[in-house]
Parts: sequence; C-alpha cells; structure tokens
Amino acid sequence: MLKTALFAFFFGVFGVHKFYLGYTKQGVIMALAFLFGFVLAGLPSLAIAIIAFVEFILYIIKSGAEFEQTYVLSQRPWFWGRI
Repeated sequence: MLKTALFAFFFGVFGVHKFYLGYTKQGVIMALAFLFGFVLAGLPSLAIAIIAFVEFILYIIKSGAEFEQTYVLSQRPWFWGRI
C-alpha cells in the first residue's frame, strides 16, 4: 500500500502505480495522456497530475485491508468507479 502511494506521488503522471497494481491499460492511458497532453496546451497533463495526486491521497487514507479489497480483490482501477 505504501509503495503504491509513493509510486502515485512521485511517478503517478506516468501511471507507474497503475502498472504496479496490474492495471496495464489504465497505466498506458495515464502515460500517453500525460505525454501527449503537452500538445494540447498541457490540459490533459494537468488532469492526469491531479488524478495521480487524488489517488495518492486515497491510497494513504485507506487501511491496508480496505486498500486490498478495493484495488486488488475488487479490481477497481479508478477512484471514481469502473471504466
């Protein structure tokens, strides 16, 4: 849980925390949106940075059991629901 939170904080814009949790598709989406976001005046990159920061906060405030239930067992890749 702590390792995932640190990945989200330091490398979240590249989707590293998603890859670590096994969410390859979501990790690729975050990385590409961040990298190609600079072409579109940085707005997608800013959105990805905000999402990564929100996920960092959520990872920290959840207990270990709640984190595992939500992100490992239930396979919930995004904090706002299933996509």
